[in-house]
Amino acid sequence: MAGKPRIGRVYLVGAGPGDPKLLTLRGKECLEQADVVLYDYLANSALLSHAPLQAERIYVGRRGRGQYQPQETTNRMLIERAQQGQIVVRLKGGDPFVFGRGGEEAEALAAAGVYFEVVPGVTAAVAAPAYAGIPVTHRTMASTVTFVTGHEDPDKSTTALEWPKLASSHGTLVFLMGMKNLPSIVSNLIGEGRPSSTPVALIRWGTRAAQRTVVGTLADIVEKAQQAKLEPPTVVVVGDVVKLREQLNWFERRPLFGKRVLMTRAKEQAGELAGLLAAAGAEPVEGATIQIVEPKDWAPVDRAIDALGGYDWVIFTSVNGVGYFLKRLWARGYDARSFAGRRMCCIGPRTAEELALYGLKADVVPAEYQAEGVLAALAESDLSRSRILIPRAEVARELLPEELRARSATVDVVPVYRTVVPQTSVESWKQLLVDREIEAVTFTSSSTVRNFIELAGGEAQARVLVQSVVIACIGPITAQTARDAGLSVAVMPSENTIPALVEAMAEYFGKSVPVAAATAP
Repeated sequence: MAGKPRIGRVYLVGAGPGDPKLLTLRGKECLEQADVVLYDYLANSALLSHAPLQAERIYVGRRGRGQYQPQETTNRMLIERAQQGQIVVRLKGGDPFVFGRGGEEAEALAAAGVYFEVVPGVTAAVAAPAYAGIPVTHRTMASTVTFVTGHEDPDKSTTALEWPKLASSHGTLVFLMGMKNLPSIVSNLIGEGRPSSTPVALIRWGTRAAQRTVVGTLADIVEKAQQAKLEPPTVVVVGDVVKLREQLNWFERRPLFGKRVLMTRAKEQAGELAGLLAAAGAEPVEGATIQIVEPKDWAPVDRAIDALGGYDWVIFTSVNGVGYFLKRLWARGYDARSFAGRRMCCIGPRTAEELALYGLKADVVPAEYQAEGVLAALAESDLSRSRILIPRAEVARELLPEELRARSATVDVVPVYRTVVPQTSVESWKQLLVDREIEAVTFTSSSTVRNFIELAGGEAQARVLVQSVVIACIGPITAQTARDAGLSVAVMPSENTIPALVEAMAEYFGKSVPVAAATAP
């Protein structure tokens, strides 16, 4: 017996003002269920990563200028997809009901009998000024705030804006989509009695790393906007609260503010780096050049697991080594008790933290987070006749096992994972490099460097792509791999950790920030 047909529905989701972390939890939940996402120009494309890989993504962008499909076409797509039984997310910049045509879409859905839900979003009318250091209300400066469209429906016969009331207001005026009509807005306000000395702020791409703010007065803001060549999307803030920007401008003072940084590490492991970069004001760009996968053959790993009791030491040289080895051990019916009597060494604190997740504590963590550091940390240990297991990547430096064998130890190296070139499109980040829209590239392993070069089309092409880019490498081994390929390394931290890498980048760009204390997602 056939099951009942699936009932489709539409979620009108506010994507927020641009910073992807300002998406609501409910908005994220809806995206995770989506069969299809219809997104617009103002919705940060990074949010599409919350949707399932198989979900269809359709751009229905609307811009202040240029051509775009009629609203009726979008309405029809929403209705048809839902009637086909699909879960549809209409991802809209800001809040769906704040100058976002969400009301029109909801009306169309209601008229068609389609189930829908409205998920409010953080509106740029509040968020953009906040990220520019401008509170839209203030106990001593503005007791009211008025949100005004800067772009009325051109089919209206007369304006619905009451300029005399707007001009006489002692509160804050926030105009959305107002850049095209900025001269008219200024003229109307001054013409109706608003003092020409009234402070004005223009905030383009508010809450993003590309945020740009121009401050002036009604008397000179049009000229300043023309000189700055500001274009939409820009929020216009009028009122005395603009004066607070000089004191409260927190976002644009971050050390990596405005810097777009390409991350080449594996997608599933980029969270910590992305979070710390964002905390320092940068815009992280995903450009994974490696993918972590299982070994081609588990047999050597299984033999090592079965013989674990015969080893004296287990040395983990990466977080991945811990994860893949312990998961395999668990899958084969063993647990932490298998390590009883074994001594364990982890190459660094993050690797030790990963080990601790399995209830195991590292006996040795070197001060220098690379093979040389492990060797130095074990220098006082008598390793003669010791049996040592090293679960690691398929391709890695041979320095550690060779030196341990030179100390009369028996060393078994078992590959528990491989790094491969991901089967994903690289054209988006390559184009950003070609257009000089990337300020820095981070490499967190030699594999990320080698695969970057392969994806770039060879060493010569890679050098061309990054010729005006700051290259930041997590440590000396990675840096040497880059230099061997002719790449100029500008940033390398004193210790091989992600927080230290971001600290070093902040210092390079002329400032410092306590990023190590920031919370990664």
